[in-house]
Amino acid sequence: MEKTNSNIPTPEELKAYIDESVISVTGTYEQSASVLMVDDSIIGTLGNFSASIGKAKSKKTFNVSAITAAALINGTVLHYRACFPEDKRKILYIDTEQGKNHCKKVLDRILRLAGLPENSDADNLKMLALRKYSPEVRLAITEQAIGMIPDLGLVIIDGIRDFVYDINSPGESTEVISKLMRWTDDRQIHIHTILHQNKNDEHARGHVGTELNNKAETIMQIEADKDDKSISVVEALHIRDREFESFAFRVNDECLPETVEFYQPQKRQAGRPSKEPFDPYKEIPEDMHRSALNAAFEGGNINGYDNFLERLKEGYGRQGIKLGHNKAVKMATFRCRKCYILIIYFISTIYICICVYQGTNWGQKLG
Repeated sequence: MEKTNSNIPTPEELKAYIDESVISVTGTYEQSASVLMVDDSIIGTLGNFSASIGKAKSKKTFNVSAITAAALINGTVLHYRACFPEDKRKILYIDTEQGKNHCKKVLDRILRLAGLPENSDADNLKMLALRKYSPEVRLAITEQAIGMIPDLGLVIIDGIRDFVYDINSPGESTEVISKLMRWTDDRQIHIHTILHQNKNDEHARGHVGTELNNKAETIMQIEADKDDKSISVVEALHIRDREFESFAFRVNDECLPETVEFYQPQKRQAGRPSKEPFDPYKEIPEDMHRSALNAAFEGGNINGYDNFLERLKEGYGRQGIKLGHNKAVKMATFRCRKCYILIIYFISTIYICICVYQGTNWGQKLG
């Protein structure tokens, strides 16, 4: 017997949805209120969502702290300017990655940026630390909180990746982004979320990133300056309003982001960014190398170089690292060099021990 999908609305519900969704030339529809800006460029409106993306350690959370602080005072922090209606002044901040101690530091930072007392909670800001929950529970808690907080205007989600088990799952990704669209439309709020970028290009990570790019009204990139890693640069990758001029900030001695005055952004080259050569030592942690090699050699003897490459592909594949032929060759060279160094070190150590045992000075010279 074919299973019935309980999520499919009844014919009566579908008719009501159709009636609600009809657009008429004689109808009047309220324009979405602009609530978040960078200088004079609109990056956020009620009924929509936006995103910040960036690689690890690009200071995405510092950047979103400034956005939150601007919304909290309905004023300007860094280059962010907020103007929420009085009945949309409440803020919900969801953190899915960090423990409570780290979240407390973020909360303190937001209050200091807003110029508010640090010894009492802000009436208009509620922060939830959801790290310990499963993805579906995090999603359910967020949905419940959005539905129950009165006068809600802004929701920050740091980060949306933890709402799904598989970031490359089209089904999970579509469900999460559909919820963002429904929440923003039903409650007439703005949601700003954070997502990591891929390591080797500027694309937001996974299928969730693809859906964000397709549906968000603004995608901002936070990137460390190539010459000075203490500086983070904010620019618009995709924006429905006119593009704002890139700006930069650094974290000062008080651990607060501050504008870098007179920063000159570097001109981007056309096309995809150039990729650095594959470096197994830099790109893959040592513990993952060990696990991959254990998997590669668990099948016993390796017969020939081609078999060695296939074993490496299989071993690293089990760790979620896909190796093509060229990368497998580089990995084989890398592993052989490490083995050669270990063998030399092992032989040298034995030789030193023998020399010391025989009472010669050779061991001291080698050491």
